[in-house]
Amino acid sequence: MIVVSTIEELRHARGGLASPLGLVPTMGYLHAGHLGLVRAARAQNPSVAATIFVNPTQFGPNEDLASYPRAPERDLRLLEEAGVDLVFTPSVEDIYPSGFSTFVDVGPIADRLEGKSRPGHFRGVATVVAKLFNLVQPQRAYFGQKDGQQCVVVKKLTHELGLPVDIVVVPTVREPDGLALSSRNVYLTPVERIAARVLSASLRGARAAFENGERGGEALRQLVQSQIEREPLAKPDYVSVADAATLEEVDRITRPVIVSLAVRIGRARLIDNEILG
Repeated sequence: MIVVSTIEELRHARGGLASPLGLVPTMGYLHAGHLGLVRAARAQNPSVAATIFVNPTQFGPNEDLASYPRAPERDLRLLEEAGVDLVFTPSVEDIYPSGFSTFVDVGPIADRLEGKSRPGHFRGVATVVAKLFNLVQPQRAYFGQKDGQQCVVVKKLTHELGLPVDIVVVPTVREPDGLALSSRNVYLTPVERIAARVLSASLRGARAAFENGERGGEALRQLVQSQIEREPLAKPDYVSVADAATLEEVDRITRPVIVSLAVRIGRARLIDNEILG
């Protein structure tokens, strides 16, 4: 496995890799969800690259950039064991050189859900993804469904800018009790970890109601909200039932929707989602 940290090294190493190349962008502190993305990329491409970069522009001023968990040596070992050919670990100065002022704005879709709770978050995501695509030059890129809105934003970005990258969305990887894997799960105490099961449980409740014929958007939102509120340690940030393509809230489900939520439990702010229809 080749590990590079500068753009010049990356360009030299990229030239020696066969195409198509599958890219797995990460912020490190890898878990089984990330490795599932690597396996999907490995199965579909002769070459696989990964990036490890904690992107400062997608964190707000009061968020956990400074304390975001990091384990670079462990990450590299896991990526090598998973069969990754190339890992790019740039510095902030490599991605955002002095005087950097060029950002990607994907429009109103970035102002909903996570974007509403975290203003500017998706401007940072879209900018770093566009830059990594330009630097690594993959033919496919792999993202997890757990970050559902991010998947929608990245698909919109690549389509509207005409980027020659196929976006592959891989199903959410979960713990046996349903909790979606996340690097931020490390913030949970043992008691909070038990409480966090309410996220996936409430989404399962929404799916059950949908399969039993419920098509009211507000009814499903209230069902999920009420289940979360029954957990004393859970503080819901938002609950959404939105069009799966536009992320606009729906009153009546007539096409695929994404039921998504963000919940604070202790130090952790956790997100999850379920696609219905």
